[in-house]
Amino acid sequence: MREILGRRRRLRFRRKARTARLDAAVTFAVEWDWPVLPGAGLRATTRTAAGAACSCPDPECVVPGAHPYDPGLLAATTDERMIRSWWTRRPDAPVVLATGGRAPCAVSLPAVAGARALTALDAMGMRLGPVVATPTRWSILVAPYGLERLGELLYAKDSVPSSLRFHGEGGYLLLPPSVAGTGQVRWERAPLAGSARPWLPDVEAVVDALVEASTSTPGGGSRLAY
Repeated sequence: MREILGRRRRLRFRRKARTARLDAAVTFAVEWDWPVLPGAGLRATTRTAAGAACSCPDPECVVPGAHPYDPGLLAATTDERMIRSWWTRRPDAPVVLATGGRAPCAVSLPAVAGARALTALDAMGMRLGPVVATPTRWSILVAPYGLERLGELLYAKDSVPSSLRFHGEGGYLLLPPSVAGTGQVRWERAPLAGSARPWLPDVEAVVDALVEASTSTPGGGSRLAY
C-alpha cells in the first residue's frame, strides 16, 4: 500500500511540474511578450559520469538540457498556440528565453559570486528586477540592449570582473521552473506577483554597480571572482 501511495504521489508531482512549465511558458510569452522555446532537456534513463545526459545528439554536451535544440533558437515565439503545442508534446522540456530584441537580456555570475553581488547591490540601494538562479550561476535580468552598446560600455571600463557573462542579442537563458543537468532553475528574486510585465534595470547601472562592488574589497582583489 505504501508503495502504491508513493507512486501516486510521484505521479501527481510530475503532472504538477509539467503543468507548471507550460503555464510559465505561456505567462512569459503571452503576458510578458518574452519569446520562448523548449530546450533540449534531459534523457530520462541515461546518465554519464558527469551526471544527467542531454537529449541532444552530442554525447559530450557540456550544458546538458540547458540549450535550444530542435527547434533552434530562431524559432522562439510569443504565439500561444505554438507554445501549447510544443509543451503538450514535450511537457518536461525546459523553458528557454531568447534574449535580446524586445526580450530581457541578462548579466550572470557564478552562484557564490552572485550571492555576494546581490548582498552588495542591496547595500548600495540598487533596484533590481528578477534574478534567475541555478546551482552554478545566478543571472540578473536587465532591459534589452544591443551588442554595440554593450561593447561601448565595457570598453569604457578600466576592468570588469572576469566572472561576468553577458546574455544579449542572439543569446538565451533558462527560466524557472526548468530543470537542466546542473539542477533546478528557480527565482532568487521573483517578479512581483500580478506584474503586467516585470520591471528591468538598465544594463549600465547593473554593470557599474557590479564593478564598484568588485573593486571595493578591502585590501584589493575582487569579491566577485570565481
